[in-house]
Amino acid sequence: MGAAAYSGRVLVLAIDTATPAVTTGLVHLDTDGAPGTLAQQITVDPRAHGELLTPHIKATLAEADTELGQLDAIVVGAGPGPFTGLRVGMVTAAALGHALGCPVHPVATLDAIAHDVFAAAPAEPLLVATDARRREIYWARYDETGARVDGPHVERPADVTARGLEVERAAGHGAELYADVLGLHLIPPPFPSPEGLVGVAADALRSGAEPAPLTPLYLRRPDAVEPGARKRVTQP
Repeated sequence: MGAAAYSGRVLVLAIDTATPAVTTGLVHLDTDGAPGTLAQQITVDPRAHGELLTPHIKATLAEADTELGQLDAIVVGAGPGPFTGLRVGMVTAAALGHALGCPVHPVATLDAIAHDVFAAAPAEPLLVATDARRREIYWARYDETGARVDGPHVERPADVTARGLEVERAAGHGAELYADVLGLHLIPPPFPSPEGLVGVAADALRSGAEPAPLTPLYLRRPDAVEPGARKRVTQP
C-alpha cells in the first residue's frame, strides 16, 4: 500500500534476515538529512532467524519506548539470500504491514551495505558480497557514485575475480570469507545496518511512493523438484 508524502519525521522499522545477521532497528527519517537509528538489535546466527526476529522487534521497540501502531512504514531486506532465512524477514514484514496498515518497502540487502559504505567513504567503485553458501557469493558492483551497475548475481568467488570488474575495495561478509580469492581491500560493514536499509528507501519513504512488490531475491532455483512419474512395478 502507498502513503501520502510526509512533511515531517518518518518512523520506520527496518528488518533484514538475508545474511547470517538477524537485524532489526527503529529509524527516524526527516525531510532532509541522513536516517538516524533510535534502537537496534543485531545478532549474528545463521540458524536462528525464525526464533530471534520477533523478540528482536519487540526489544527494539521497547528500547525506543515505541508501539507498533506508531510506525509509519517498514523497510525489509529482500536479499539476495538463502531461502530459509530470507523468507522469515519478508513474511514477517508483510504480516506486520498488513496488520498495521502501513507500507512495506523491500530493498536489496547488498544495496543497504553499499549505502553504509558510501555514507562513510564515497567516490570509489565498490564490490559488495554476502555469503551464498555452497562456496559461492551473492554480489553486486557499484560505481563511484554509489549506483549499482552490475548484479545482483550468485557465483563462485574465482569466477567473480575472472570478470575483471575494476574495483579495488569490497564490503560484506562474503568478501571477508573469500578475501584471499577476491584480493580486494576489505572495508566495513559485513552486514546491513538499519540506517543503510532505510537509506536505500529514503526517497520513496519521504514522497509516499507506492512500495515495490515484496519479491525476494533468491537468485537460485529451488533444490526441491516435482517428482517424476511413478515407475510401473512389474509382476514377476
